[in-house]
Amino acid sequence: MSATFLQNFVKIPVLDLFSNQFPYRSFFLNNAFAEISSVHFPSQQLLGKQAEFLFEHLLKESPEYDILGANIQIQGATETLGEIDYLVFQKSNQSVTHIELACKFYLLDTVLGDSLVEQWIGPNRKDRLSDKLSKLKNKQFPMLYRPETLPNLESLAISAKDIEQKLCLKAFLFLPLQYNSNLLPEAYRICVAGTYLKATEFSNLDPHAQYAFPQKKEWLLPEEAINHWISFKDAIKQIEHVTKEKRSALVYIKVDKLIRKVFVVCW
Repeated sequence: MSATFLQNFVKIPVLDLFSNQFPYRSFFLNNAFAEISSVHFPSQQLLGKQAEFLFEHLLKESPEYDILGANIQIQGATETLGEIDYLVFQKSNQSVTHIELACKFYLLDTVLGDSLVEQWIGPNRKDRLSDKLSKLKNKQFPMLYRPETLPNLESLAISAKDIEQKLCLKAFLFLPLQYNSNLLPEAYRICVAGTYLKATEFSNLDPHAQYAFPQKKEWLLPEEAINHWISFKDAIKQIEHVTKEKRSALVYIKVDKLIRKVFVVCW
């Protein structure tokens, strides 16, 4: 497996949402030279598991970090209470960081709320950025301080009060077709990956372009790894199919060597 997969993951922007309302800084990791050829990329796993695999490999190959724990299950008396994604030791400043990792695809729908953070939703309208941040703030980050977590920390000889907490949110943001991206704050703007349109608008696209419909497990792959391209006529048939299933589709549109990404939504 080529290091291109890792380098592509490194390039995915981190959405930095640090504010008074969300007091957690972002974690940025840059290690574009790590090799992935010696391990098997989990191409058949869910997108979230693929993101974990790439992130962990970058941490392991980095001379700056040691992974103290990953996907740490916090057990209550009768059930699992939750999970801490990563505890990482940074060598340069001898510090420990609790990192929560997420890799998300969100579409901007301005009718969803007054604040920008409320206006981002998943392509099938099942997942909102505001809900994700609320879960992080009220459940996932506080998990570190629960008494049930103490045995895990004691086994590593670390104290919760000495641990910094950060979020690594790899984000792909998609805007309405005619939306001016310059209206967005820079933190969001750098994460814009494409646009979206309704299925009824698809017939207005370039009839001479080539089209690809990557499966969700292929969404993190480099564009050059997508090799099944179809004609506009066949793409229209594919859109009709996904529309009947009431789901949105990520579509790559290639003209010459230029590729752009659009979501065709079912709502």
